[in-house]
Order: sequence, then structure tokens, then C-alpha cells
Amino acid sequence: MIENRIEQLKGKLIVSCQALPHEPLHSSFIMGRMALAAKEGGALGIRANTKEDIKEIQSQVDLPIIGIVKRDYEDSKVYITPTMKEIDELMEVKPEIIALDATGALRPGGLTLDDFFHQIKEKYPEQLLMADCSTVEEALHADELGFDFIGTTMVGYTEQSKNDKIEANDFEIIKQIVAKAKNKVIAEGNINTPEKAKRVVELGVFSVVVGSIITRPQLITKSFAEALA
Repeated sequence: MIENRIEQLKGKLIVSCQALPHEPLHSSFIMGRMALAAKEGGALGIRANTKEDIKEIQSQVDLPIIGIVKRDYEDSKVYITPTMKEIDELMEVKPEIIALDATGALRPGGLTLDDFFHQIKEKYPEQLLMADCSTVEEALHADELGFDFIGTTMVGYTEQSKNDKIEANDFEIIKQIVAKAKNKVIAEGNINTPEKAKRVVELGVFSVVVGSIITRPQLITKSFAEALA
């Protein structure tokens, strides 16, 4: 059953429907409607933040969900599903896939990615996991660890990748990961045109996640306003 739901994502679009507390569309109700709009537009999957948003989205659309919880901790740079507390919260609503930061940074409490991954697998052995990575090295390490999906979510957002652009040299980073990874690769992060989405699928990614350019109207508006400034 879940295999079929995941297989429907192959070569297709996943839309990230997220609004953080400081953003104008922050509301589980609105994210549910955003997911419905994404489905109407042809999205076959949703990425969402918090169990509350996911529960509302599940009531609106029957699409596979990549679930995360964004939460800041004082002793760590990791904020995407950083501890078991966030995993437990997500398991209350059981998204098909749970994504977590898979960069080299230590989790809260000084936990390594490897240890955290093994803890999750021990507690929830059947749960599919996605690695949010920022470099080719991190992606291939996550692949070796056994993440089911390898994502490029964090490219350009970490100290070790701050000068990297996902589209540079015709998506060189994605090409390298696809060439070497054993598990499914999901392109995510600054895939902000239909042409880019089409290209990464041509290069062999399993699926592509698009977020802000579809679901964050304040950022879309800003690009127009700045062009006229």
C-alpha cells in the first residue's frame, strides 16, 4: 500500500506547504487549503511542517506527505526534526516520510546524525526517512547510513555549502549524488522554475520538491516589487 503511494511520486511534483509562526499565512487551516490548491494544480505529494498542519492537510487531500518539525534548540544549528521529541510528534499523524537534517552538525545534546538515525530506526523500524543534505559528501553518507530518500534541501544553507548553488554547472551536485547513491534522490531547495524541475527529473532524481515559489506569496510578491524598484 505505502509502496504504491510512494511510487506515484516518481518523476512528479511534491509541493512544500509551510508557513512559520512569523509568516503571514501561518495557520493549519490555510496550509490545508494550500495543499488542496497544490493538488488541484497537479502536485502528487506534499511536504509539511508540524503535526497540526499535517493533520489538517490529511483531512483535505489524500496525498503522500513528507513531514518535518522545524524547532530551534540553543545548543545546535540543526532545526529540521532535530530530536526524538519531533519524531514522536510526527508519528502521532504518521506521514508517509519523515525528513530530518542530515548535515554533519551535531543534534541537540551533542548527538551525531549516525546515532540519531539508529535511534529512530530502533524505535520506528518501518518509518521511511528522508535526509536533508547540503553537500555531496553528506548525501552519500546518508545514503550509506540507509536513509530511504536523499534530499538536496540544505544546499546553500549551511556553512559548508554557503557558496554552492543547486543549479550550478547544470545541477552538478545532483548529478554527482544520482550517480553514486543507492537510494532515491529527491531534488529540493531553490528549484524555482518549471524548467529546473523538469531538468532535475531528466537527470534522474526520483521526485522534486518545490516550495516558496508556489506557497509563499510574500516572497513571490517581493521578486516582482524589487524588479520595479
